[in-house]
Amino acid sequence: MDIGGPTNVRHVAHVTFDRFNGFLGLPSEFEPDVPRKAPSASATVFGVSTESMQLSYDSRGNCVPVILLLLQSRLYDQGGLQVEGIFRITGDNSEEEYVREQLNKGLIPDGIDVHCLAGLIKAWFRELPRGVLDPLPSEQVMQCESEEDFVKVVRLLPQNEASLLNWAINLMADVIQFEHANKMNSRNLALVFAPNMSQMADPLTALMYAVQVMKLLKILTEKTARERKTSSSAVERRGNNEVEVSDKEEDSEEEEEDGVHINNEEEAPERIRVAADEHKSGSMKSEFQGSSASDSKDNDGAVQPPIRTNPI
Repeated sequence: MDIGGPTNVRHVAHVTFDRFNGFLGLPSEFEPDVPRKAPSASATVFGVSTESMQLSYDSRGNCVPVILLLLQSRLYDQGGLQVEGIFRITGDNSEEEYVREQLNKGLIPDGIDVHCLAGLIKAWFRELPRGVLDPLPSEQVMQCESEEDFVKVVRLLPQNEASLLNWAINLMADVIQFEHANKMNSRNLALVFAPNMSQMADPLTALMYAVQVMKLLKILTEKTARERKTSSSAVERRGNNEVEVSDKEEDSEEEEEDGVHINNEEEAPERIRVAADEHKSGSMKSEFQGSSASDSKDNDGAVQPPIRTNPI
């Protein structure tokens, strides 16, 4: 049976969806058929999977929870990247609890201490139902030794976890750009982030695995920072080349306006010499003809041929 297009369509009401309160503006006659809250909507932003959270894209195309983007933006705006010990120094517990309550309401208060913001970012990863790196086979992670090995193994991550890891790596790369001010290098950051990226039940295995995770984070952070520097240098070189080409074009236009166009350095002296000889020859010829014509005129103004005299 073929299904036709909709008929007798009319606008009843404008309905919006809120993550915390479900559908807003829903007519009462539809309420029994539509739940007030979406089953996947969570009333908290900590300790829940990304599937139940509002997601958005960062500047690098990673699809991550909005809460991470809000915390990151506020951290950057308040100069947190240049604060000494960022992500290493813990914030005030009472302030963190208050901010958690506000974040669960969809709000982010002003005047939050940067160490509290950094601590909440780590707490968000730590309280995930499943660690970001847990989908990876632990045996393969433990066998990784080189940068190539770690890059290859992280490609096995599902899309959601891969986006979260990439976001965290770029965050750490941003931090180490200000290492001179915050005293946090790639090793220090990997040390404080590693326990928040995986969850293992066996304490002995967890300790050994955390060391390998720390190495993974350190290597990937340094790789990202190195690639950024290379990309920035390439852009700078390209800009300098464009400026040089522009300067050469301007010099060429100025030479053409002056009436002298030199193809290469070897032709330059020869062309200048020829032009000078021609100019000198023309001047001498003009002077000779002028003096001869003046001297050879008779009284009636006729021009006589020049008189040649022989020396005595």
